[in-house]
Amino acid sequence: MLPELPYSEWQQTKDTLHLWAQIVGKVRLASTPPENHWWNVPLYVDVRGLTTRNMHQHGIAFAVEFDFIEHRLVVRTDRGDVNSFELVDGLSVADFDARFHELLGRAGVDVAIRERPFGVPMTTPFREDREHASYQAEYVERFWRALGWVDEVFTEFAGWFCGKASPVHLFWHSFDLAHTRFSGRPAPPVAGRDAVTDEAYSHEVISFGFWAGDDNVREASFYAYAAPEPAGLTAEPLQPAAAHWVEQGSGSLALLPYEAVRSTADPQAALLGFLESAYQAGVRTAGWDEVGLRSAFCPTS
Repeated sequence: MLPELPYSEWQQTKDTLHLWAQIVGKVRLASTPPENHWWNVPLYVDVRGLTTRNMHQHGIAFAVEFDFIEHRLVVRTDRGDVNSFELVDGLSVADFDARFHELLGRAGVDVAIRERPFGVPMTTPFREDREHASYQAEYVERFWRALGWVDEVFTEFAGWFCGKASPVHLFWHSFDLAHTRFSGRPAPPVAGRDAVTDEAYSHEVISFGFWAGDDNVREASFYAYAAPEPAGLTAEPLQPAAAHWVEQGSGSLALLPYEAVRSTADPQAALLGFLESAYQAGVRTAGWDEVGLRSAFCPTS
């Protein structure tokens, strides 16, 4: 059974964990070669929590793991080093940052990062942030269990497509688990757009994701969107009945509350139905080659 994730009950913990993930993610950004659409920077769901996978500094391979079973931050290297510290309530962003860099330094893989949050309402530099220090282990475990389930369903859905597509990965700037499909056509340039966004949306996409909630959508939700947004997108039908279109500052989102999926008799079928209906909405309005991009594993009904 999927766990309950009421946003209001763990918002402070979610914000703290998000900032911790940004610190780890920035080390990943500094320790991996660039990939198209920033695919070198996300984190990944694994059997104990979240992981960076393989990185390199100073000739040493290393990985960082949020272990949500033992609630520790772990640094491992190919030299056999394994060092960690406990994730506990009261551990501030500033203290997390200091302890993390201490572990990296001890392993010989420390790297300078830009010590400021990116793309979030919080603006205090990491080294000065003692406000965000909440860690409710029960809710972190619930979130990770939900991520693991969503990762599995997204991975099944990813197998229905044979075009260029992203891995299922967690972007630490927005703290969402995401999967993106590409039409194969370049997107038109957008004047005044920043370089980070330009790289992310250099080609036409239909993207899908899950996040725990934020100030705009104060509940855990699944989403989908097309970029650039085609005319008529929000007139297209969505499944199941709880799914709907909303207008955001940057465009339209198809939204499906996590609770609506969690409480249904067949959560997997409900989520797959949402993903496929949102994809078809984008395909029809943007003129993608739906047949040519369909995998042999895609259900026919």
